[in-house]
Parts: sequence; structure tokens; C-alpha cells
Amino acid sequence: MKKKTIALLGNPNVGKTSLFNRITKLNQKVGNYPGITVEKREGTIKANNNEYHIIDLPGTYTLFPNSLDEEVVLNILLNKNGKEYPELVVVVSEPSTINRGIIIYQQVREIGLPAIFVINMEDEIADKGLEIDYEKLQAYLKTTFYRTNARTGKGVDALIKGFETQVGPYFGSLELPTQYAEALSAAKKLFPLDTEYKTWMHLALDNQNILPVETCKELQAIRANHQISTQQLQKEEAILRHDKIQRDLAAIVTKSVNKKLSFTEKIDNILIHPILGYIIFFGILFLIFQAIYAWSGPLMDAVDGLFASLGEYVAGNFPEGPLNDLLVNGIIAGIGGIVIFLPQIIILFLFIALMEETGYMSRVVFLMDRWLKPFGLNGKSVIPLMSGAACAIPAVMSARNIENPKERLLTMLVTPFMTCSARLPIYIVIIGLVIPDTEFLGFNLQGITLFGMYLLGIIGALLSALILNKIIKSVRNSFLIFELPTYKKPDLKNVLNTVWEKSLGFLVGAGKIILAISIILWVLGNFGPNDRFSEPEKYIATEKPHLSDEEIQLEVSAYKTEYSYLGYLGRGIEPVIRPLGYDWKIGIGLLASFAAREVFVGTVAVVYSLGEDVDIEDDAQKATLFERMKSEINRNTGLPTYNFATGISLLLFYAFAMQCMATIGVVRKETGSWKWTIIQAGFMTGLAYVAALIAYQLLK
Repeated sequence: MKKKTIALLGNPNVGKTSLFNRITKLNQKVGNYPGITVEKREGTIKANNNEYHIIDLPGTYTLFPNSLDEEVVLNILLNKNGKEYPELVVVVSEPSTINRGIIIYQQVREIGLPAIFVINMEDEIADKGLEIDYEKLQAYLKTTFYRTNARTGKGVDALIKGFETQVGPYFGSLELPTQYAEALSAAKKLFPLDTEYKTWMHLALDNQNILPVETCKELQAIRANHQISTQQLQKEEAILRHDKIQRDLAAIVTKSVNKKLSFTEKIDNILIHPILGYIIFFGILFLIFQAIYAWSGPLMDAVDGLFASLGEYVAGNFPEGPLNDLLVNGIIAGIGGIVIFLPQIIILFLFIALMEETGYMSRVVFLMDRWLKPFGLNGKSVIPLMSGAACAIPAVMSARNIENPKERLLTMLVTPFMTCSARLPIYIVIIGLVIPDTEFLGFNLQGITLFGMYLLGIIGALLSALILNKIIKSVRNSFLIFELPTYKKPDLKNVLNTVWEKSLGFLVGAGKIILAISIILWVLGNFGPNDRFSEPEKYIATEKPHLSDEEIQLEVSAYKTEYSYLGYLGRGIEPVIRPLGYDWKIGIGLLASFAAREVFVGTVAVVYSLGEDVDIEDDAQKATLFERMKSEINRNTGLPTYNFATGISLLLFYAFAMQCMATIGVVRKETGSWKWTIIQAGFMTGLAYVAALIAYQLLK
């Protein structure tokens, strides 16, 4: 039996996804449309002695696309040969914006698709002082319509039964502008079997992927011949359709005169207040930051402990050798390095889902858009940017909520500039080494420097966005035109489902890349080309004969690191990093910290024969590390390796460089492009190199 394809269509914030979850009973899968990052939700249900393939189309206000999401909707509904082409469209609306729902409904019917109409959130009809004459509405729509409440499930079973509704023909109620009649007649010759309105849409659209190139050229020629533009046609239709629906609904949907402020209006008087609004928003951001940075700590420690125990178990129950080491330090450590980020991702997306569900996210966009727009960003960019101060991985993932593709891409590209928690161990060590522990204007100088590093991350992100905004071309203009939805009680099932989907997407999508790079780094660090790596003891015994057994063990680790492939790579890049004030030992730290920035501290500890398990929160271990690093001499300069110039150079390098394979994996997954991933890594690393070079050369 062939599945019947049902498409759910509607404006944003009408509860369409909640309805989709109710209909499919979460028997669904989430992915991306081929080649693009637009989310694709589809599910399967069996009902009415039939099987249905349900597609939750991205939210849209019109079939004329202004974003990548809306382009997907248009392509699916216009392409009769596409596998997603629906046999029935369910247009979902809500009481207070029913006129906009009808606009989409009419467009769908006039291009020749059968459709039924749903008023969701029907419990809000009375609350909003609305009265709807349902008989007149059904006659006006020329189809069956349904009333549902997706949060409680009311009316959903009746809607599912309605999937078998035989929808009669629809004769368009919109009279197209007569001044374009000649151009429309010329276009009809290209589409002899299509409805008049579908032909009009083809005429009013640029760059249609579903049409042959030659047909697009002929349409362009018709527009040029009649001196009309696509924007002109779309604008004319929007005005005509809006005015007509307003007149038609006047006798169908009436609103009682109620001078009292609604609940939403009362709350908005506070939440989007020009002063209080920002105070409350930054308070919420502070809470999110604390949750990601602090509350996730015990959970991350638990994950770390779990994988450490698993590693110990495997190490103790498998024969010693390279395979054992690969399992423990390559695969298990690599998977642990992926899973350990889950608590932060879960907490961030829990907050984001709650903000979306309640309607507060739209207020965030409204508040922040004016400040971020000059940099080419979007009001929604503030969540990824601020979350990046905890961890760039969930922050980059949260950028998928940004509709405009250019603004979404820009946000993903600059978010890693924000100072994440992984940089903190490096900052603490380097600042402690090169910045005096004294007071300046009554404040601790080291604390001022650390604050400056966070400030530098913000400046780096915004200036980079400003530069990239001039370089990256937008396929469409971005305008902040939307209606603030009413506040709603969050649907817990929707919230948990969103968190589950995002978390699983990270584990499967980015996890593959992170694990692969982790194994490569393990191989480079655990194999060497000669006996200086494989038999370090005989060289150590000759060069340093008076060491204790414990010192020999630490020296062996340092020697093997030095003469591993990773060590040779460190020496290989020394000519490149020497102008920054670094030697090969710092080079090894830079390469190893590609796995994760915080690995730098453990790696240099191994190189300096201190073992890799150095805890900088332990005062004694921290003092030992500082003492050893302070005494280290750079063989290239004859000066202390960690002097002021080198320290500032390192701080700047880590402030800007893309030293995190997990972030690279997530950017690759979210952009769907190695091109932009490589450009981002190259841009950030290049900027880091230049900043570090200038700082060292000026300060040395």
C-alpha cells in the first residue's frame, strides 16, 4: 500500500510542531533536507485503514520565500514530481492570526493542491474575545475545517480521520491585477496545464530550482519585456490578498471590545520595556551561563569518571599492547570526549526550548536585533554568542534557530571567538606566569587581565562578523518582520523531544568527526619512527643516570612525547612558530590542544616531566607546574620560555585560534559544508597567528 503524504503547513508559533508530535505520537525522525541545514521532520502513522507519511514543513507566512526554510516549503508544494509532494495539505492556524493562516491556505488551494484548515489553540478563542461563525467560515474556505488543542490532544483524532476527506475543486477568490494580464498570458504558454495562480507564482519568483534553466530564462525575458519585477508582483498580490481577506472576515470573525490589557500585553510591558527588558534578559542569560558553566560540572565529572572507570576496566582486562592503548586512550577517551559535552548541550537546549515554547524567544529577538544588525547578525544570534562563553559546541548548534541563512552562517563562524570555559585553564596558567599578582587601581591585575580576555573574545566576534558581513554575499535581504506570539505554558513533551533531538544530533553527527580526529591524535602521540621512542630508557640512563625510579618514569613519558610523531611535528612547525616566541615544546602543546584547548596544560606538563594529571586547582601541583615552566629556557632565544612577551603572545593565540576539534565537528555538521569549516578554521588561526606575532615582536 502506497503511503499517503500529508504536509502540515502554517505560520510560526501556531503550535504546528506540537500538533505534529500529537499526530505521529513521536513516531518520527528528524534530519536535514538534502544539501542544506533546514531541519526536516517526518513521521508515519497508521489510521483509517491507511498509512500516512506526515511532513512537518518549516513555518512560513507566505509561499513567496524570504528564507531558506520558506524556499523548502515552496519547492515541495510546486514540484509535482518530488517525492515529498503531498496528496493533502493541512494548513494550521491559531485564533488571533487566522487571517494570515487563510492567506497561506488560499495560496495552496490556488496552485491546485487539496487542503483542509485547522484552528489550533481553540481554547484561546474566548480568552482573546473572539467570536467565529464556523458555518460561514467553512463556506468561505470551501473545505472542512477542524478545531484542535495540540497541548491536550483535543480534536486531534477527528483531524486524523479528516485525512480521508475528499476535498472538492477550489476556484480562486483572488482576482489578479489586470495590469499584468499580458505578461501572465505570455507565461501561460510555458505552463499550459497549470492553474492560473500557479503560473502567476512562477512569473513572480526568481531562481526556481524546480524549473529548467531555459524556462527560467524565458520567464525573465517576459518580465523584462513588460518591465516588471518579481518584487513588484509579490507586493501587489500581498496588498490585494490582505485587503480582501480583511473585508471577507469582517462578518465571520468578530472581536468584542475589551479595553483591559491581555495577560500577554501586561507581561510585555515588563519584558520588552526599554530598560527593564534588557535587565531581565541579561539576568536570564546569566542564569543560562551559570547553568552551562556550573550546574553541568557534577554531570560532566560523572561522565568523566564513568569513562575513566571504563578505561581502567578495559586496561586491566585486555592484554597490554597497542590495541589496549588504542581502546583505552584512543576510542574510549575519544567517545568520552564527545559524551562529556552532553550535559552542557542538554542544559542549553532545555533553556532554549523553554524560551521558544513560552514565546519569550521572540522578545529576545526584538530586543537584540537593533544592536546586532549593524554587524550582520540577527537578534537570535545573542543566544549562541553568550552561550559560547561556556562552550562553543552547544552554542553553534543553537544558531540553527536563525532563519536567514547568511546571518545563521555568520553567527556560527564567529561564535567560537567567545571565550569558552576550555580556555580558562590556559589563561589561569599563562596569566599566573607572566602577569604580576599585584593591584592596579584597587583591583587585582591578574583578574583584570582575565576579564580583558573575555572582553577580547566579544570584540573579536563582533569585528569578525563586521568583516565577514562585507565578504559573504546574501541571497536575500533580511527584515525583522514578525508578530510577537502570546505567552503559553510550555509543552513538556515538546521540550524534552527537542532536547533529545539536538543531543542525539550532536552525538551522531559531530561525534563521528570528533572520534576520528581523536584517534588520529592518539596515533601521532603514541607512535614514533625510531628507538628513541620505543626504547627511551637506554637513552635516559645514559643522559640522566642519577634519577629516581619515579623521576625515570616521568622522564620516559616526556621522552616518548618528544620523539613521537607528534613530537616531530612539534619540531617540524618550530620555524613557523618561532617568530611568535614559541619553541618545539610549546608546539607540541599547540598540536595536542587541537583535541581540546585545555589539553595544552596536561601536554606541557608531560613534556616538562611532570606527568599529564596535573590539577591546576591543587595549589601544590599548580606551584610545581609554575616553577618548572618558569625555569624552562627557550633554546632559540636563550631567554625564559614563558616571559612576558611570549605569555601575551600565547594568550592572544588561544583567544583567537580554532583549537577545538569538537567545535570543528559541530560547525561541519551545522553548516553542511567543509568549505566554510575550513574557511573558519583558517580565518581564526590566521588572525591568531598575526595577533600573536605582532604582540611578541612589539614586546620582546
